[in-house]
Amino acid sequence: MAIEFLQAGFPPLENLSVAAPDGAVIGIVGEDGAGKRSLLRLAAEAERPASGQVRVRGTARLLGPSDPWEPGAADALLLDHALAERDALVRARAAIDIERLRRVGGTVLIVSHEDALLLQLCDEIWWLDRGRLAAKGDPGETLDRYQRHIARRLRESSEAVAAMAPSLRRGDGRASVLGVETLDAERRPTTVWQGGEEAAVRVTVRFAQPVADPVVGIMIRNRIGLEVYGTNTGIERLQLGPRQAGDTIAVTFSFPCPLCPQVYTLTAASHDPDGVWHDWLEDAVLVSVADSRHAAGVVNLRARVSVETA
Repeated sequence: MAIEFLQAGFPPLENLSVAAPDGAVIGIVGEDGAGKRSLLRLAAEAERPASGQVRVRGTARLLGPSDPWEPGAADALLLDHALAERDALVRARAAIDIERLRRVGGTVLIVSHEDALLLQLCDEIWWLDRGRLAAKGDPGETLDRYQRHIARRLRESSEAVAAMAPSLRRGDGRASVLGVETLDAERRPTTVWQGGEEAAVRVTVRFAQPVADPVVGIMIRNRIGLEVYGTNTGIERLQLGPRQAGDTIAVTFSFPCPLCPQVYTLTAASHDPDGVWHDWLEDAVLVSVADSRHAAGVVNLRARVSVETA
């Protein structure tokens, strides 16, 4: 093995045991502070492990984002976001140099946050999580697991409910929208939806005056204001009235989230069937979508692809 970690400890790394073989390009992913840089410095023999061993066969060269692209004649190339700020020409040359080194039995370790780059160059991915090896293996499968982990972390760390600060509020006051909540598949408040999973929007309305036939609706827009999806209780053939002064209702719209990863706004309203507004909150809530499966555009149709021989 060209580089071998044997129960290696060097904060934040703990008891790391993993080996990079000859002729392999390995991508390393993880959150900030997971130990990616420590791993590279141990492999470069710039640091000594506090515990365990690190075995490096031959010479290793460590390159960072501000270093000139000069791989030299090293047996192992260690890249710490070394291609992050490079132009297309340097990246193309780097890909050639990396492939050339791999073919003569050299080893390359690449720390990067760019999935596309890692999928293009790597034979294997190592995922570090809080100093430990969480997973290793096929680039596509390992990156998918890592991105799902990031989506969960994002949901867990997000505020329960986005602050209501509508860009425009209007209506005759016969009813008021008290709250607009974005919910996850378990009906927990969240500001992050997972693409492909069940999502929901809950709109709470209180009536200040009697309303014979109220309608409650939502509109989802992308960051440039394009209307992505809208519906209301009238379209869905759900009758909410008549309602009396003092009544409070919560209307929940549930749907599988088909949206591509980006930020969206939610507009919510209570109005009459003819469109006269009781309370209209324009772009009241922000919600983002996280997904391990990327696609262009706004809606991810999650296509199934097949090939037949003509």
